[in-house]
Order: sequence, then structure tokens, then C-alpha cells
Amino acid sequence: MTTVQMTYPGHFRAILTLGLPLIGGHLGQVAIGVTDTVMLGWYSVEALAAVTLASTYFFVFFIFGSGFAAAVMPMVASFAAEEDDVSIRRATRMALWLSLAFGIATLPLMIWSEPILRLLGQGEAVAVTAGAYLAVAGWGILPALLVMVLKSYLAALERTQVVFWITIIAAVVNVLANYAFIFGNWGAPELGAVGAAIASLCTQIVSLIAVVLYILVVVPQHQLFVRLWRSDWHMLKRVFNLGWPIGLTILSEVGLFAASAVMMGWLGTVPLAAHGIAVQLTSLTFMLHLGLSNVATIRAGNAMGRRDPAHLGRGALVVTVMSVTIALLTITWFIGWPESLISLFMQRDEPARADILKVGAGLLIMAGLFQLVDGAQAIALGLLRGMQDTRVPMLIAAFSYWVIGVPCSYLLGFPMGLEGIGVWAGLGIGLGVAALLLNWRFWRVALSDVQQPQTAVAEG
Repeated sequence: MTTVQMTYPGHFRAILTLGLPLIGGHLGQVAIGVTDTVMLGWYSVEALAAVTLASTYFFVFFIFGSGFAAAVMPMVASFAAEEDDVSIRRATRMALWLSLAFGIATLPLMIWSEPILRLLGQGEAVAVTAGAYLAVAGWGILPALLVMVLKSYLAALERTQVVFWITIIAAVVNVLANYAFIFGNWGAPELGAVGAAIASLCTQIVSLIAVVLYILVVVPQHQLFVRLWRSDWHMLKRVFNLGWPIGLTILSEVGLFAASAVMMGWLGTVPLAAHGIAVQLTSLTFMLHLGLSNVATIRAGNAMGRRDPAHLGRGALVVTVMSVTIALLTITWFIGWPESLISLFMQRDEPARADILKVGAGLLIMAGLFQLVDGAQAIALGLLRGMQDTRVPMLIAAFSYWVIGVPCSYLLGFPMGLEGIGVWAGLGIGLGVAALLLNWRFWRVALSDVQQPQTAVAEG
């Protein structure tokens, strides 16, 4: 295999070229959620609280199912480095199969979510509204998971600009549909939270149509959709074995935030609404790290396909430094202007505005404090996935988030009486443990292992 000697500035430029469209695409995706939060906040705090809970519920299942899409990225990047077009097609097709099967299996949990939310201790009004939202928006898990697979396939082929533009189209559709169905504009009925669900479903369907059309017209050489029904059990097993640990890893982190949403719901509607706003703001900044993590996965997969550990190590150092720089800027932003940021999500005449600002400002300061560790664990996970190392990272994530993070959130928030601040402090502790262990796994174990054969050859 041909090795690529690239300087650190060269890595920086390459990461930016590949990463900026991915970051933009992730920001566009989060903008859809932010739009829902802002527009529902304008409609009513009750609708905002209910959809915050419902969106978290949906996202838990979606993100677990997206593990098969995440498996596509390192596999396709490695196959592309080997110029193996047949394996690219096989891996992507079987990821589509697995994602569709997962979506169908979880659909009943979306449609009949109201009693589940009641069992989780949510109030009657919040459970009813959230259940009505999910009965509609839940159908979107099918197109959403398929879109994730196809976007991962395109990103691994370094066609990241189209991923960005498809997401932007989806965000525009979401704004227009929200405006129509939440508030009853342009002759549409005023449906509030259910209107936001209709907008979400429309957005997912438009995204799927757009990405399929692009692949059919611009990337026909892999023939992804020709005889799509044909089974390929060997490749399906490979995708499944790589994908389910990724799904569980992501689920562990998202589940940490979902558990925090449930705990915030125990504190009341105002803390839950403030939590929803703070989560949306932290999600925006996290997308910068997630975009860099995706680049780390693609470039690590490509380096592994070329058998070039030196290239992998230099690129890993550059992407890590970039993530730390972004985190420091975000900390300044969150700690310096928390109330100004939160006020963007509410109307000035909102009766609960002062209470939400007070609670939300404290949460956002806590969010600023764990930006460094949140970014660090995301980058380490991306690098390890690129090396197709997923099972040990899954165990690290489960331990960090659930054995450490969730209990700390509960103990600090309730027995110790810190309420929302304590819940979010527990999140930071869990993320910090994950960052330390995952970076140790990459730098001291995984990277050393792939460098040893090269060192042995050089000494010989």
C-alpha cells in the first residue's frame, strides 16, 4: 500500500476541507431541533416541555439504530482506500437492511408511547401531549435511519458537501412545515405539538428522497439500489458485528442525557423547559466536535486501509487539538452570555420567562464546564471507530455514563439538593471519565498495536 507523508498543516487543511461540510450538515440537523424548540417555545411552555421529552424519547431509539449507519463510515472508507467497489456496495446495502429492520421493530414503541412515559413518572399533561407527538413523528424513524446510512456512505467517499446541502434543504422544509402546522398558517389547522410532529415527518421524507435522487444521478457506479432485496448474509453479519457496539455506545451517551431529561421532568415543567433549551444550545456546539469525530473516523479508516499508522497518528493529534480549541471558545461563550442565549428561545411576554432564565443560566454554565471532556470523548470514539475498534469502547462508555454519570446526576440533584445543577454536574462527571478512558484506549493501546508491526519491520 502507498503511504501518505503529510505535514501537520497538511492534516489541518485536509481535516477542514472534509470536515467543514460535515460540521455544517450536523449544525443543519440540530437546527431542525432548535427550530422546533424555538417555535414551540413561542407557542407555549407546556408544548415545549412535552416535545422536549418526546424528542429525547425518539432520539434514544434513533441513535441506537444509527449504529449500523455509523458502521458504514469506517468500512466504506477502508474499502475505498482498497478500491473495492463491490464491498462498498455490499456493506451499504446490508446497513440499509439492518436499519430498516430496527426501525420497524421500534415503531410500536413510538405509536404507543404515552403509557410508557407515565411509567417513567411524567405528569399527565406532558405524557398525553408527548404521546400524541410521537404517534405521528415516530413514523419518521424509518426514513431517518435510511438517510443516516446513505449520508455515512457519501461522507466516507468524501462527498461531504452534498450531505451539507441535503441537510439544509431539510431544515428549510422543517421551518416552513412548523410555521404552517404549529400555528395554523397558510390555511393549515393549528395543531401545536402534533403540528411539529407532522413537520418532522415531512422533513425526514424529503431528506430521504433528496439523498436517493443524488445517489441515483451522481454516484451510479456502485448501483446501491439495484436488486436491493438480495440477501448478503456474510456482509450483513460484518456490518451487524461492527454496528451494534457503536449503537450501544451512542445509546449510552444519549441515554445519559435522556435520563437527565426524565430527572428534570421530576422537578417540574419550568426546569424541563430550561433543560430543553440548554440541551439544544449544547447540541449546537457539540456538532462541531461530532463533525471532527466523523472526519477522524473517515481518515482513520482510510489510513487503516492503506496500512499507514504514522499518518493515522499525526492526523489524530491535529483533530484532537482542533477539538480542544473549539471547546475553549465554547466555554467562553456559555459562561459569558448564558441569559442572552437562553432568551432567544422565548417570547418576552412568556409568564415563566424569569424562572426559565434563572434555571437555564445555571445549566448552561455547567454545560460550558464539560465542553472539553465532551469533545475529547467524541474525538477518541471517532478515531477508534475508524480503526473498527468498537466493543471495548462500548464497555467504557456504558461504565462511564451509567455506572458513574447517572448515579452522580441523581445523588447530586436530589439527595444532595442541587436539583438541575446537580443533574448536569453528574453529566459532566460521566463524560469526563469516558474522555480519560477512551483517549487512553486510543493513544496507549490501539495506536500502539498498529504501530508495532511497522516498528518491527524497520528494526529488521
